[in-house]
Amino acid sequence: MKPEHPKERLLATASRLFYAEGIHAVGVERLVSEAAVTRATFYRHYPTKDDLVAAYLTATSRQIRAAVDAARAGKPPRAALADTLGVVGDATRGEDFRGCQFLNAAAEYPDPGHRVRQVIDDHRDWFFGVLREQAAALGHPDPDHAARVLVLLRDGALHGGELDDAETVRATLRRAVEDFFPA
Repeated sequence: MKPEHPKERLLATASRLFYAEGIHAVGVERLVSEAAVTRATFYRHYPTKDDLVAAYLTATSRQIRAAVDAARAGKPPRAALADTLGVVGDATRGEDFRGCQFLNAAAEYPDPGHRVRQVIDDHRDWFFGVLREQAAALGHPDPDHAARVLVLLRDGALHGGELDDAETVRATLRRAVEDFFPA
């Protein structure tokens, strides 16, 4: 079996460590050591640690987008919306669940102009758009408001999901769709 490319190893290592321990808690020395690469290799692929952080969040966003797309595929709007929030609920089930990667990163990067925050904003804008589209398809009179409420619900689920039973979180998200968008 061919070993992963050093850039892929760095990203996989960073994804694991940043999520488990926090971004600022993990230094470049630890990243290069655990990824089994040199500092020169690190900086060749990621000129700064923030470039690696942005890559980590971009890769996370791609995974979430793919999961949401798969959950929505070929379903009527109400089921698609419930299953979109089901993806959020499913995320809280993991044994190593530590909240939302984007909310965690935002807490470590408070400057809204920072490029890491721009990656976070892009992901949140995408998710808002998905929810807005689904709310409009369901005929909600104010799809922007509905999407904002659902984004806040998502944020709460991904923050509190670590503290609550994952099944309860998932059921609450599904019920919110039923309550907010009665059949």
